[in-house]
Amino acid sequence: MTNLSSLIKSLRDIMRNDAGINGDAQRIEQIIWILFLKVYAAKEETWDLEEEDYQSILPVNCRWDAWAHDDGKGGAMTGDELLAFVNGTLFPTLRTLPVTKETPVRQAIVPTMFAEANQYMKDGVLLRQVVNVIDSIDLEDYDEIHALGDIYENILRELQSAGSAGEFYTPRAVTDFMADHIEPKASEKVADFACGTGGFLVSWLKKLQTQEQTAATIEAIGQSTFGIEKKQFPYMLAITNMLLHGIDAPQIVHGNALTNNVLDYTEADAFDKILMNPPYGGHEKPDVQGHFPEDLRDSETADLFLVLILYRLKQNGRAAVVLPDGFLFGNDNTKVNIKKKLLDECNLHTVIRLPASVFAPYTSITTNLLFFDKTESTKETWFYRLDMPEGYKHFSKTKPMQRAHFAPCDAWWQNRTVIPDADVEGAFQANVYTRQQIEDGGWNLDLCGYPTVEEEILSPAETIRAFHERRDALNAKIDTRLAKIEALLGGAEK
Repeated sequence: MTNLSSLIKSLRDIMRNDAGINGDAQRIEQIIWILFLKVYAAKEETWDLEEEDYQSILPVNCRWDAWAHDDGKGGAMTGDELLAFVNGTLFPTLRTLPVTKETPVRQAIVPTMFAEANQYMKDGVLLRQVVNVIDSIDLEDYDEIHALGDIYENILRELQSAGSAGEFYTPRAVTDFMADHIEPKASEKVADFACGTGGFLVSWLKKLQTQEQTAATIEAIGQSTFGIEKKQFPYMLAITNMLLHGIDAPQIVHGNALTNNVLDYTEADAFDKILMNPPYGGHEKPDVQGHFPEDLRDSETADLFLVLILYRLKQNGRAAVVLPDGFLFGNDNTKVNIKKKLLDECNLHTVIRLPASVFAPYTSITTNLLFFDKTESTKETWFYRLDMPEGYKHFSKTKPMQRAHFAPCDAWWQNRTVIPDADVEGAFQANVYTRQQIEDGGWNLDLCGYPTVEEEILSPAETIRAFHERRDALNAKIDTRLAKIEALLGGAEK
């Protein structure tokens, strides 16, 4: 069995010497397309054994054993020859593989994977070394495949410190907590409309794998696990993630989920469960906003995704969504209309505020988990503030959030009670508000309360972003109070 614990270190050490690799994001992308081809070769061996008439979509010269495998006899391509093959033959061939409507998903993913993939390395000898490290993985060994899944998770975790690439990764503790409390069932269809690296779908699959499943059930689960990802890099990560977790034909689409008219969706387009962390802080162009009803159009990406969820969640379906504070306290007409629609059409039963550093160092914006089901309109909503665990000032790359840190919330979830804040008189760590109280408060959902945290030194960009967030929250509260005063004055004048 390969020592997988040292695999990532070996690859990093090799790539540091290549002039074409600039930063963690490029290093990870380079690893992923090579790893994908290694995993895909193992899958093809299985399909060939199980099916009499299996035909590979890959030309013979582009299959793993033809160009990547080194049998130790000195015949493997390396140096300029390897670079010329990868850049001049492998990539152009894989990008232009013929695909029709009849092409099976497990084969159609190959050209889609390489449509915008990049080969960054400039030293063919170093590229050979990288390929050899990945080739050493024994994918016929069950324990090694399982270990590779853990190694892959470590690769994805590194994205949080890889600049803007951090937006693609939601900490596994968060995805597991959300999947646990949405209660997956093998008979259900689940979706993530901005799936990034596929983390939510993997948490869903792992939860189901704890139940006894037949091979037919596992295949059915794969067909009912659906994702959409707009950007090429995370799409590649998600496809490989699905393959590593036993899904031979990943139902992951490379595209933008916001470019279809939401009014065109029918019950056939709906899902039993929806799990996602929509991109936030982005702004959509008018042509994208035009796919939404006029009163629900917003340039804020996260708001549009929440509207999309409301149109694509089945009756009696359940959803768990990560949203920033800006949605909770926002009081412009569109945000208020979206919140009204959410509370009118769904039961928003729980809002969990996460500690500010959960997504650090990518962002320090405070985020919240919204849990709702499409059963009835909201009558009351529970709010719970998850504080930093004892002994932590903040989460970091070396001390990331763990699933166990949700333990206080797990315990509270089963036996909900109001919890006064021990440090601030009149404040609450957990409380419940009626629909009428929320409406009277100007549809403000920012009711979780802020924990007392030690001061943290932020970068200039993060400082400005945090300032804007606090200013927006204050403005929202001021506007709400002014509206109440104006209403009282109006009543007095009458």
